[in-house]
Amino acid sequence: MHTISITPFKNKLNYPLTKKDITVLQINLGKRCNLACTHCHVEAGPKRTEELSPEVCQQLIEIIHRFPEIQIVDLTGGAPEMNYGFKPLVEAARANNKQVIVRSNLTIYFVDGFSDLPEYFAQHELKVVASMPCYLADNVDKMRGFGVFDHSIKALQWLNKLGYGKEQNLILDLVYNPQLPTSEKFSLAPEQANLERDYKIFLQKHFGIVFNNLFTITNLPVGRTQMYLERKKLYTSYLQFLESHFNNGTIDHLMCRDQLSIDYLGNVYDCDFNQMMNLPAKALNGETLTVKKLLEADSLDLISEIQAAAYCYGCTAGCGSSCGGALV
Repeated sequence: MHTISITPFKNKLNYPLTKKDITVLQINLGKRCNLACTHCHVEAGPKRTEELSPEVCQQLIEIIHRFPEIQIVDLTGGAPEMNYGFKPLVEAARANNKQVIVRSNLTIYFVDGFSDLPEYFAQHELKVVASMPCYLADNVDKMRGFGVFDHSIKALQWLNKLGYGKEQNLILDLVYNPQLPTSEKFSLAPEQANLERDYKIFLQKHFGIVFNNLFTITNLPVGRTQMYLERKKLYTSYLQFLESHFNNGTIDHLMCRDQLSIDYLGNVYDCDFNQMMNLPAKALNGETLTVKKLLEADSLDLISEIQAAAYCYGCTAGCGSSCGGALV
């Protein structure tokens, strides 16, 4: 066990962290993935078999139909496209006029049985948020596996051909993750707007690729990133580094404030990181929540206080970090 001289996150705030109105339903469909990236906080991979069940899928479709306040359905994984329920959830959300985000690793389009995905995305006007931790091949392949960069480039060109990054209703966003640290010379993600400009210039010049936005996401010490940091004996010092860059201005914009994160078993969490660390959301009476309980209560507003942990410093360091990039 670590003896960590870290201020408990709750003590950093002078008030409880509470939910706002829920507008985002983020669903982790399972851990199946065609890649096994070194920084993956979900610990997804080709050998994982956990995925959504038909029963939970049906409950989620009911949630999507029943609650008009949900504006965004955010589908993640693993590779969300590989897991049960992907297309039924997409179609239920689009039928209810909700924006659908698919968090795509891009390489899935070249796996047998998934080559229809880019056209399917365009047909349903899905917003594609794609992992692209660097615009240099060597860095991407180091983090995500040999050949991933080339496949990602081909996938982005394919999406561009269909109008992604060009047409108003076909949004293509990329996600930058810093390299994992090798020493205590830690750094936060570069300034998002400047890095986005660099990405755009490089990808356009070398590959003719265009996209909408770049999101910079901090590596949170969760999942494989946590294991890596522990192996390198950097876990405690990385947490201290994140705490030392705490920015109170990020609190109002944290993704946990207006979203529910659902796992493949139908359990409810405040965010994807809490989900991976098995820190469930709690109702006023202290009981853990499930999709079934939300339906029985006919309400999405059962959570009194957001569950927080030391890794929350990752979302509140510097410019902040969320599934939608920098916060301030």
